[in-house]
Amino acid sequence: MSDSSTGLKARLRSDLTTAMKARDAIRSSTIRMVMTAIKAEEVSGTTARELSEQELVTVLTREAKKRREAAGAYDDAGRAELAEKERAELAVLADYLPEQLSEDELRTLVAEEVSAAAAAGKSGKAAMGLVMKAVRGRVSGRAEGGLVAAEVKNQLEA
Repeated sequence: MSDSSTGLKARLRSDLTTAMKARDAIRSSTIRMVMTAIKAEEVSGTTARELSEQELVTVLTREAKKRREAAGAYDDAGRAELAEKERAELAVLADYLPEQLSEDELRTLVAEEVSAAAAAGKSGKAAMGLVMKAVRGRVSGRAEGGLVAAEVKNQLEA
């Protein structure tokens, strides 16, 4: 596997060095955690490989989702200090993720794909898979899958 890093991966390495020099414990531990997740993804499967930018965003999105869910679970359990730590890590991860779509932008994008599916003769639950696939391709890391699915379902049932 070559060491010619992608832009995002190189930025993570550089930011890790900066965070370590600044003794920023949250930032450095979060970036280390992400780099470990990236390395695990690169060596999973039958052959080691370098991840594409899109695959890196997918790993970051997955890690951000874990932090969001953990913060909610800690809140529910009355563990505010642990929830805050998860939110701090989530804030670090947000620096590396593409800007998220607003609710209106997502709603508009889904509406376009629902219309396209209707034009192709698909509607209701039968169109769910078709619309989800199309929207997922256009969203690419800018909206969480659960939010996309909820909006698609909402519009198909309307």
